[in-house]
Order: sequence, then C-alpha cells, then structure tokens
Amino acid sequence: MWLNWYSDIQNETDYAMTATQCRLPHPTIALLCLLVSVNAWPGCDDPPARRVNWLNCDKQGADLQGVDLRGAVLSRTNLSGANLSKARLGGADLGRSTLRETNFSDASMPGTRLVGAVMEGAGFTGASMPGARLDRAQMPGAQLENVDLSGASLYQVDLSGATLSGANLTQAKLGQADLTDARLDRVNFQEAVLSRAMLEGVDLRSANLRGAKLDNANLLDANLTGADLSQADLHGARIDNADFTNAKLDSAIWIDRKRCRPGSVGECR
Repeated sequence: MWLNWYSDIQNETDYAMTATQCRLPHPTIALLCLLVSVNAWPGCDDPPARRVNWLNCDKQGADLQGVDLRGAVLSRTNLSGANLSKARLGGADLGRSTLRETNFSDASMPGTRLVGAVMEGAGFTGASMPGARLDRAQMPGAQLENVDLSGASLYQVDLSGATLSGANLTQAKLGQADLTDARLDRVNFQEAVLSRAMLEGVDLRSANLRGAKLDNANLLDANLTGADLSQADLHGARIDNADFTNAKLDSAIWIDRKRCRPGSVGECR
C-alpha cells in the first residue's frame, strides 16, 4: 500500500507532495516524504546528464551543444537562447518550457515532449523528431527546414510564419494547427492530418500531400503549384484564390465531396 502511494506521488507533474499527505501521523509516510523531497526535488545545479531533473530551472543561454539529455525532466524550464544543437533529447520532457530562439539544429529528439512549450523563433533545422509531441506549442517564426517530424503530434500548434521547407511530416497530426503564412514548399505531408488547419496564404509548391486529410481546412490564397494531392481529402475546405496550377488531383475528394477522376491535374475533373 505504502509503496503504491510512493510511486503515485513520484509521478505527479510537479514532483510535489501535498501538505495533507505529509502531515499524516505515520512513520512510514514521514520516511517516504523525506525520500521524495531528497530524490525528486529538481537539481538546477546538476550537470547535464541523462534523466537529469531541471524542472522549473533557469538555463537561459546555456551552452549544451551535443550533450546527452535523454529522458531528462526539463518541463517549465527556461532555455531561451540556449545552444542545444546536436544534443540528444530522446524521450525528454520539455512540456511548457520557455524556448525562445533556442537552437535545436541537428538535435536527436525522437519522442521528445514539447506540449505547450513557448518556442518563438526557435531553430530546429535538420533535427530528428519522429513521434515528438508538440500539441498546443507556440512556434511562430520557428525555423524547421528539413526537420523530421514524421508521426509527430502537433494538434493546435502555432506555426504561423514558420519555415518548414523540405520537412518530413509524414502521418503527422496537425488538426487545427495554425500555419498561416508558413513556408511549406517541398514538405512531405503524405497521409498527414490537417483537418481544420489554418493554411491561408501558405507556400505549398511541390509539396507531397498524397492521402492527406485537409477537410474543412482554410486554404485561401494558398500556393499549391505542382503539389501532389492524389487521394487527398479536401471536403469542406476553403480554396478561394488558391493556385492549383499543375497540382495532381488524382482520385482526390474535392470540396463538394466529389471524387476527382484519375489523372486530374490543375482542376478536379
């Protein structure tokens, strides 16, 4: 019983125990309170290492190039302006962290958690982030050229004005994402979910949107010149003034739920 309670409190979001629990008149609980306070309290002065606990720490401008932070607890940490290029962050938790203009270029970040993180102007060029979680992250103006976000979760992410040229977002989930004015040329969105996404004015030239879900998306003034929309689902999408010149629409579902004929190019036939 007491071991189960200890496990539960260790897994709480802030690694904190309630005052009520620690006031309970039982020697076992008192001992567990001491163990948790010693072992789970973040060590902001601890050197970078695997599974380090920097919860709520201030690491602005830190030079962490190439360090191994796999499985680290970095949630609510301020790493603005820090250099994490080529760092290893697989499985690390940076949820709700402040990462303004942080450098993650060429970093290894499979399965990294960045839910709700603030990342204006952050640089992820060439980073490997398959399966990462970036739901509700704030990333306006971020640099994500050639990043691998295959299978990643980016629900309601703000990527307005961001640059994702050449990025791999195969099977990524971007429902209700804000990609207004983002650069998305040559992006691989194959089988990605972009339902209700904001894509107004985006540059999607030569993008791979084969089998993508774009239902009810906002594609006003979007540039889809030469894009591959074969078997994509665009039902309910807004496409006023969008440019589909030379876009492949082979067997795509059009905005009125009509299935385009095989071989359709530039317009749904």
